[in-house]
Amino acid sequence: MPGSSMRAKRRTVLKGFLQGGALLGASPTLLTSTSAVQAAMGPVKIQQYRPLGSTGMRISDISFGASRLRQQPELVAHALDLGINYFDSAESYTGGTSEETLGKALRGKRDRVYLTSKGHFSAHTSADDMMQSLEGSLRRLQTDYIDVYFNHAVNDVARLKNEAFYTFTERAKQQGKIRYVGLSGHGGRLIECLEYAIARKAFDVMLVAYNFGQDPSFIQSFTRGFDFIAINQELPRVIKKAKAAGMGVVAMKTLRGARINDMAPYQRDGATFAQAAFRWVLSNPLVDALIISMKSKSQMAEFVAASGSSKVSQQDTELLKRYVELNDSTYCRPLCDACEASCPEGVPIADVLRHKMYFEDYGAERMAMERYAALSRNAAACQSCTHQACLNACPYGLPIPTLTRRRAHELLHWDGRPG
Repeated sequence: MPGSSMRAKRRTVLKGFLQGGALLGASPTLLTSTSAVQAAMGPVKIQQYRPLGSTGMRISDISFGASRLRQQPELVAHALDLGINYFDSAESYTGGTSEETLGKALRGKRDRVYLTSKGHFSAHTSADDMMQSLEGSLRRLQTDYIDVYFNHAVNDVARLKNEAFYTFTERAKQQGKIRYVGLSGHGGRLIECLEYAIARKAFDVMLVAYNFGQDPSFIQSFTRGFDFIAINQELPRVIKKAKAAGMGVVAMKTLRGARINDMAPYQRDGATFAQAAFRWVLSNPLVDALIISMKSKSQMAEFVAASGSSKVSQQDTELLKRYVELNDSTYCRPLCDACEASCPEGVPIADVLRHKMYFEDYGAERMAMERYAALSRNAAACQSCTHQACLNACPYGLPIPTLTRRRAHELLHWDGRPG
């Protein structure tokens, strides 16, 4: 995107940001493609409900991720109409609006759904503070209990070794405020965290980034050497270990960067890249379900059409292969973080590139800018960098200086002023 058009897009985003609006529009190409797919498919419904580990819950195989949900109760109501019964949120999502919207939309329907939420607890958070976070979520969700409460975005075993968390969850269970305990994560130290959680035997569910690029036996069958390492090779093994221990497994980040627009020219006969990616995840019997952000009713129809899938077709494989060919040269892999220590200025490169991905590919401009603004260190230092110590830090050959200096900061930086 040329600098002038990038600045124009940022002005449009900032205008909506300052007005408090949610910018959820997709490109004309994507809307046309999705509308055509919806017309070809006709009415869709959830086709399969799967057991969530040993919890006794049976959840829709394609479920509602509410990380970008704002004041859109109609989307929640429509998801319910399509048979979705599992809604995933967190106290931090859209500043609490996500939970508030779920609470309003599901009022009087609590017995028909499973609700989850999450709290981000450090190695030093007290049990009382954790309980305060939980009670805030209960108020916003307008419920007296949460089905699965997650320790959010865990990427440090020290957070799981905080005994206050287990004191808190046991107390919350006894008081009927939560039913089951989970952990979520997609950082570079996730495997270590999952191993600890499985051994601890205190968690019922895990929510992890999992997609077709994270299984060596699949991705390496058609990468032919330009993607030498599948991140994370240990994840399939750990998922199998978790299932053997009775844990539920829910997948997120299933679209491997979500550059859906790039795939429109290659989709035919009512089949889409998103459906192919979902079918790949759901074909794994070790995965109970996936969650995905749904921004419109037409997109919801496209996504739910993949429900009940158990096989990956040749057409699906061709779409996944094409996606890799188009995007792997600029895609920052979750669970990698190989570049993390390369910057002497302390720029969290993987975080910066992830927020850039949220802005450009997920269409979550406001969320991306908010999260970028919350970084203690951002890519401003990249603008005047001369050493470029990160140049060869990516094992996949991503041009980090170009991505952070010329794209990320200009796109994401907000100084509080309109324009």
